[in-house]
Amino acid sequence: MAGVEEVREGIALCNEKASEGIAALQQAVHVLEEAQQALATAIQGSAQEEMQQAYGMLAEVTQTIGGAQGTINACISSTESYVGRL
Repeated sequence: MAGVEEVREGIALCNEKASEGIAALQQAVHVLEEAQQALATAIQGSAQEEMQQAYGMLAEVTQTIGGAQGTINACISSTESYVGRL
């Protein structure tokens, strides 16, 4: 079994990588929001259902990514709480 310091180091690395993941997801959200805005501009005034669906799918994926970020933050919080009890 790993010693306390090894556990702390492993969790610190995990949280560092998880934070990097959150930053990458945030960048993805930013790019997808730009795509959504570009699509909105391109289809302005259009009643084409498939384009409205595409716009909605972009909104859905950004929301899903937001949920993933929240889950990762909860993971980081849990691991930090655990380390605090070591």
